[in-house]
Amino acid sequence: MRILCYGDSDTYGHDPRSPLGKPYPPDVRWTDRLARATGWEVLNAGLNGREIPHLPGELRDAEALFAAASPFDQAVVFLGSNDMMQGLSAQEVAARMEAFLGRLTAYPLLLLTPVPMVSGTWVTEERLVTESAKLADYYKALARRLGIHYANPGAWDIEMAFDGVHYSEEGHRVFALRMQDTLESISSHTMP
Repeated sequence: MRILCYGDSDTYGHDPRSPLGKPYPPDVRWTDRLARATGWEVLNAGLNGREIPHLPGELRDAEALFAAASPFDQAVVFLGSNDMMQGLSAQEVAARMEAFLGRLTAYPLLLLTPVPMVSGTWVTEERLVTESAKLADYYKALARRLGIHYANPGAWDIEMAFDGVHYSEEGHRVFALRMQDTLESISSHTMP
């Protein structure tokens, strides 16, 4: 299979110990672990700080990236945390995501809810903790309305790093295993 993973720093594999925003090494990052465990081609289109594309230039860039990566068996869309960090509520993030996904209807999509934030060095507002915990319900309803695949990594027991928003090395290991299960399940249900 060929999988496009379009997300933010948690897809990129950001190592929160790095002051320069560098990623964890390939043997840690969930995207690379997934590729190694399965033999699939996993395209890591994660970018530190990425919000859900909503400005004209961002939308053009995202559409160009999807077109260039096509064909693929599944596109994983994994965004929303940075939008919340910029002040949006869970409901506003879901509305922004709906507008974005409406531009990608030609592709096989898997929408993931970001793992809810916890208190940490980057997460000092209680609003972020409570709003990020609400997002799964909005995304699940959105996926149902759009008729696309959905998964909630918040139910996967992902260990967070000290900053409260990125994953620990163990978190990446568990995330890769659960993503493999999710994508294999989708593949087995969509094969003729």
